[in-house]
Amino acid sequence: MSLIASTPKPPYYAVIFTSLRTDGDNGYGEMAVRMVELAAKQPGFLGVESVREEVGITVSYWKDLESIRAWKDDLEHKEAQRLGNERWYSSFKVRVARVEREYGI
Repeated sequence: MSLIASTPKPPYYAVIFTSLRTDGDNGYGEMAVRMVELAAKQPGFLGVESVREEVGITVSYWKDLESIRAWKDDLEHKEAQRLGNERWYSSFKVRVARVEREYGI
């Protein structure tokens, strides 16, 4: 998978997940890999980009709001969300945005 997602011509949607981690891995690394694999199989998934320094930022791209809702409600993803609240994140925020334009090289 490319480091920069290859997305279609807009409009489409971006889910921006910004987080601060707790100390230790506590199974996070394995689950993070699994979530990217699982998301990539979801209808409407377009790509993902992720970085982690002090603050982690993951942006996933989706065809439409229905695809985002279905991903949020996926049972395995729900379990990851639960564990995130209990173990992995001291703070996080999710933002959903409609991408109107894109450009680059």
